[in-house]
Amino acid sequence: MRARIKKPGASPARTNIEVEMSSGENGFAIRAESVSRHYQMGAALIRAVDGVSLEVRAGEFLALLGSSGSGKSTLLNLLAGLDRPASGAIIVRGRNLAEMDTHELARYRSLAVGMVFQAFNLLPRMTLEENVELPLRLAEVERADRAARVREALEHVHLEKRLAHRPSELSGGEQQRAALARALVNRPTILLADEPTGNLDSATGEEIMLLLKNFNQSMGMTIVMVTHERSLAERFADRIATMADGKLLSITAKSAGGAHS
Repeated sequence: MRARIKKPGASPARTNIEVEMSSGENGFAIRAESVSRHYQMGAALIRAVDGVSLEVRAGEFLALLGSSGSGKSTLLNLLAGLDRPASGAIIVRGRNLAEMDTHELARYRSLAVGMVFQAFNLLPRMTLEENVELPLRLAEVERADRAARVREALEHVHLEKRLAHRPSELSGGEQQRAALARALVNRPTILLADEPTGNLDSATGEEIMLLLKNFNQSMGMTIVMVTHERSLAERFADRIATMADGKLLSITAKSAGGAHS
């Protein structure tokens, strides 16, 4: 089934995944219920995620905070449908990811969520325009609609004048902004970001965080961000979920004064 782009005066056809995930479940975009992901390494059992239960409200900016090895990136991969839990359930916009087949998960990652990583993951031989267009091609968006969608996404990250440049011609911050544009181009309702400032200097990282916060506030986008930097989590997230050794230790919410309690 081809994904359709909304045109003036027309109501586009929508996939089952889009329809079922459009409204959420009692205001929650994501629910993790007693989720575990274990790995066997020789004789040792690694409890990467160990019985985590977590709810993320629609339109919320949640930070997953923890040191390396705490399980936060593994949990994000589970939320993205890139990995499956050994036990428990992940409900995203009312759908249990464990009940989706391979095709449905691919559509989910293509249409419902956008993903940004520490490594920018741009294809070096493609121009910026081609990199951002790629998710549209994978989603089978019609060729005639792609250019406007790409420009819209690039305007959101202030890179609309760099269409013909390749990743090697961009700074680190510009590459991460390009990766953000690629994540936005299919207009997801959820953005999952894994250490999005990890390869950037502090000033450039600040620019990326301001963009993320703007997406959250102006578009109502639900954001779950993995970070090991407490200062970023405290400044930009609505709530902080702290992890260690695969377990969820605490969830703190921002007070009216801007601090977390």
